[in-house]
Amino acid sequence: MKRHLTPDDIKAAVYGGAILGGGGGGFVERGLRTAELALQVGTPELWTADEFAPDELTATVALVGAPAAPDPLVLPTHLLRSLELLRRDLPRPLAALHTNENGAETTINGWFHAAMTGLPVIDLACNGRAHPSSQMGAMGLHVRDGYRSYQGYAGGKPHIYVEGAVTGSLDGTSNVVRRASVEAGGWAGVTRNPVEVGYAVENGAPGAISFAIELGHRFLAEGPAAAAAHLGGEITVTGTVRAYRCEQREGLDVGVAVLDDAAGTTLHFVNEYMTFEAGGERKASFPDLITTFDEAGQPLASADVAVGKEISVLVAPAANLLLSPTMFMPELYAPLEDLLGFSFAPAAKVLADA
Repeated sequence: MKRHLTPDDIKAAVYGGAILGGGGGGFVERGLRTAELALQVGTPELWTADEFAPDELTATVALVGAPAAPDPLVLPTHLLRSLELLRRDLPRPLAALHTNENGAETTINGWFHAAMTGLPVIDLACNGRAHPSSQMGAMGLHVRDGYRSYQGYAGGKPHIYVEGAVTGSLDGTSNVVRRASVEAGGWAGVTRNPVEVGYAVENGAPGAISFAIELGHRFLAEGPAAAAAHLGGEITVTGTVRAYRCEQREGLDVGVAVLDDAAGTTLHFVNEYMTFEAGGERKASFPDLITTFDEAGQPLASADVAVGKEISVLVAPAANLLLSPTMFMPELYAPLEDLLGFSFAPAAKVLADA
């Protein structure tokens, strides 16, 4: 099905994305501004994957960096520039774009590009929830023999602006872009990893954008508890943050938040929340969804948590989310486990079941 994205979609997509961001995926106000601008300058269209031939080419639109970085800037023009740089080097034309993940800014990835270029956005994400590494959003391309990654990137304030295009191995190009985001002040817009639509359907999360919009409508109508119920989860705890640490490491926000409740609820994050612990026991681990809300019931990114803030924590099981197979590839968790200093990758039996 083909449809025009409308003003009614904007708020639902951004707020649904913010919940599915699980602490990452960008910020609500910036997501709203970019989506509103897209509808002001053009008419972006959302197409289901069955509107394309399986061998047509689509590319991932993403934001790369550390949300808590002190001096980031990614403008809509930077997003468009990243696409221009990618298209310049591709051996054949793109038929569509899709986002890397759901998040407050990332669910609407591609809307501005689509409005300006006429390329449709596919109702598909590399992953239906936010994740911290580009490899997690690469739909298993790290095990696809001979795959050559193309990536275009741009971002930063004028005095530290960077842009470029890189091609090579998936790990090598991803490392270049991650480093570029650091040099740009902590954040860069990226268009990357062209693949066939059929491959994206098999290895990504089809329907992810509609999923976020539906969740957003439920949240906007009834609040966090209804959003939790929609996801088959619950608001597990409400408390005041008594300890919080966040540092930028390797272009990511890495840290921990501890609440003042009797169970000593502890949330570790690498951009997104990775683990939820209470009473000294781990109750949930990524890719389970762990999301925080502020005292007013608004989605709260991990970068915006602070000591003294009252927050509520939503936990929903991974089984109730639209996830790509990469979420059950333990090898992709190794860099995150190194950053946090402990293991939490899915067990081998979960991988087999997936």
